[in-house]
Amino acid sequence: MIENAETSSFNNTNLKEVLGIYTRRWKTFLVCIALFIGLAFLYVRYSVPLYTAEAKLQILEENGNGSELDLFKDLDVLSGGQNKIEDEIQSLGSRSNFIEVTKKLGLNKTIKAIGNIIDTELYENPPFIINFIAPDSLIFNSKFSFFIEMSTETTFGYRELEKEESKVYTYGSNIKTPVGDLVITPNFSNLERFKDKEYFASLAPLIEVAQNYQKSTQIVPLDQQSNIINITLNSPVQNKAKDVINTLIDIYNQNGVKDKKEVADRTSNFINERISEIYSDLSSVDQTAQDFKTQRGLTDIASEANLNLNIGSANQQELQNTALQLEIASSMKDIVDDQQGYEILPSNVGLSDPSIVATTTRYNELVAERNRLLKSSNEKNPIIVNLDQQLSSLKRNMQSSLNSMTNNLGLQMNSLGSQLSKINSKIYAAPKNERALRDISREQQTTESLYLYLLEKREEAQITFASASPKSKIIDRAYVASKIPVSPKPRMIYLGALILGFLLPFSVIYMNDLLDTKIHNKVSLEGLVNNVPVLGEIPKLTKRDKLLVEKDDRSVLAESLRMMRTNLDFIVKSNGRESNNVIFITSSVPGEGKSFLSSNLAMILANTNKKVLLIGADIRNPKLHNFFLNSGGEKIQSNHRGKGVGLTEYLYDSDLSISDITYKENIQNNKIDVVYSGKVPPNPTELLMSERMKELLETVSHSYDYVIVDTAPLMVVADTLLITNLADHIIYVLRAGVTETKVLGFPLKLIKEGKLKNLSFVVNDVKTSDLGYSGYGYGYGQDKRKWWKF
Repeated sequence: MIENAETSSFNNTNLKEVLGIYTRRWKTFLVCIALFIGLAFLYVRYSVPLYTAEAKLQILEENGNGSELDLFKDLDVLSGGQNKIEDEIQSLGSRSNFIEVTKKLGLNKTIKAIGNIIDTELYENPPFIINFIAPDSLIFNSKFSFFIEMSTETTFGYRELEKEESKVYTYGSNIKTPVGDLVITPNFSNLERFKDKEYFASLAPLIEVAQNYQKSTQIVPLDQQSNIINITLNSPVQNKAKDVINTLIDIYNQNGVKDKKEVADRTSNFINERISEIYSDLSSVDQTAQDFKTQRGLTDIASEANLNLNIGSANQQELQNTALQLEIASSMKDIVDDQQGYEILPSNVGLSDPSIVATTTRYNELVAERNRLLKSSNEKNPIIVNLDQQLSSLKRNMQSSLNSMTNNLGLQMNSLGSQLSKINSKIYAAPKNERALRDISREQQTTESLYLYLLEKREEAQITFASASPKSKIIDRAYVASKIPVSPKPRMIYLGALILGFLLPFSVIYMNDLLDTKIHNKVSLEGLVNNVPVLGEIPKLTKRDKLLVEKDDRSVLAESLRMMRTNLDFIVKSNGRESNNVIFITSSVPGEGKSFLSSNLAMILANTNKKVLLIGADIRNPKLHNFFLNSGGEKIQSNHRGKGVGLTEYLYDSDLSISDITYKENIQNNKIDVVYSGKVPPNPTELLMSERMKELLETVSHSYDYVIVDTAPLMVVADTLLITNLADHIIYVLRAGVTETKVLGFPLKLIKEGKLKNLSFVVNDVKTSDLGYSGYGYGYGQDKRKWWKF
């Protein structure tokens, strides 16, 4: 239970430490969130809103489609309906249709009112109208822009570059431009309200504008099995989006009606030509019958053999039908053979072969599609090449089918003629007059039946022409579903800004903490050194803070040193030895604050009326004297100090006593004894290893309560490591934000090897925000910063 409690406490501590990394920087989060919210506000405030216009269209089924395919629909073998919808969607959204829309609405010309930050497009009722006196082929392919400044009701300023000076023109004047003469005319009789306002007009290539609208327009089926399609377009101008969609639908329907009328018109022309020819034949036959009866004086002739006549009549009727089919097939064959390119063929002319009728219908549909595509492309287009291949194949099929049909009909006619000859041999036994009159009557009936048949087909073609309907039915014309713009969306943008404003500093702090390999405070150090004690942490000083603590000092530095003094006293007393007061202070490398700590630790120990001796044992790079300054900023000098006698001289000269190198300093009402380093010797290691150094420490340890020794860095030189046996305690100084965690391996290894005894750590230069346990007791004399300062 105790172990579980300890584990829980440890996990809570780690969680608090992790959360503390972020909560201590709450101001950074606040600033980032406020910054992104501000940027989001500017974006929402000054971005151009987009509105959605939409329309619904139902694709109509073609009447007369073969019902044979209905059997397969239930089996889901054929999906012709869905393919048809997809084909119509591609046809509706074709490039050629959008080019026609752009031409009709003049979308390649735009006029914008220039604002302070954003410009506003004037789609309806602009203050002036742009007219180019140039061929459409040039206007539709040009890119040009200019500025118009409304000066008075009769004049305006014109310039092509934004920073150049405007030229004054009157309305209706010709202006020379790179794309031809330009004429500006007013759109209102009263232009006073537009005075001193500036506008930007531009001309863009027609195809480029059409393609942009083609990409922006979404055309999708309502669902997979529906014949209804939905058309949507986003635009900053609501009426412009509606006009584009409505015009696109109108052009699509007009093209569908035009295709149907073209087929009906072609069929009607073919029938009219045949009627003219047959009418002449019918008149000739009627005249022959009239002349025969007049010359012979005949009125009515009875049949001598009714049975033969009935059989002959049936045979003759069949022969007539065959002849009719042969004539139509031959005419159709001649049209197909004489056709040089790809033109609409007559359809529904009475051929009995359903395959030829179906092939003709498919051929006419492909020709209509090819003619439509050629309006906006050329014959090298891959789609047109593909259509040409299909048309060539269909044409060959029709020629083959027509040849087969005419051959079969010829053979059939020969057979029927042979049968008719046998019957006629019996009939010709009758009087010659009856025979002659019968021949004329039969010819008259044949021609008349063909004439009546073609008249009927002509009426059907005219009905088809007059009743040609669009391919689609408009369910909903274009409308703006909501007055709320679809872009920008303030809620989503503000939410995104809030999330981004939180995630950005969080990510930076997280990555910085993840990649951080430095020691920052006592808490982080304790997690790395295991059982080695950490005496405390020294806060980071500002330029206004003093380097040495004073008597009765209540600063953060003084409080941290008092806590360190308490911990040090506990370690010293727990050792239990009589002489246990020689304390070495060292570090890994120079600049980590060992001299700073030595000086202040000596000062804080002297505050308790203890006798303290501070020794500068870093004789290679003496820094101790830099910390003892008087109020004027000059180094404190004593009589002995002026002679330049220090530890180096004592170790060299056996005649010098300890009192000769000891300087009694009264610094800020604190009395301490100091042994300075002296001059830099050529052999510092040998001097420190001498017996005099050992004698010095043994002697002073009995004369003083505390002996603080400022030594050289361990990782730089071997001086300190060689005399660590002379120390009762060793304080190892680490600098927050500078000392790498991997450096700890060096002193820990020395402890394991028995080269360092009674080692403890101190973290120097800790930021106020990173102060660990000891930070809870600081702040008596601390200046509180305002909440907005970092």
